[in-house]
Amino acid sequence: MWGIGKRRSALGKWLDKNGLEQQELAKTAKVSKNTVSKACSEVDYVPSPGVMKKILKAIRQVDPNAKMNDFWDM
Repeated sequence: MWGIGKRRSALGKWLDKNGLEQQELAKTAKVSKNTVSKACSEVDYVPSPGVMKKILKAIRQVDPNAKMNDFWDM
């Protein structure tokens, strides 16, 4: 089962719910694994606008209705 015992942000919880791995997201979004790891585990982390757009574009391949506000407080 995904996400057991990990502190997760909204992005991390979304990945767990959809059965996706951080590495997959990093590869699809063309951002570093460390960036995705930080975005998935640190609740207060807000990536730069460019990185946010890349991650959201990759997420929308799975969920076309996803919004930035679903993952980060804007």
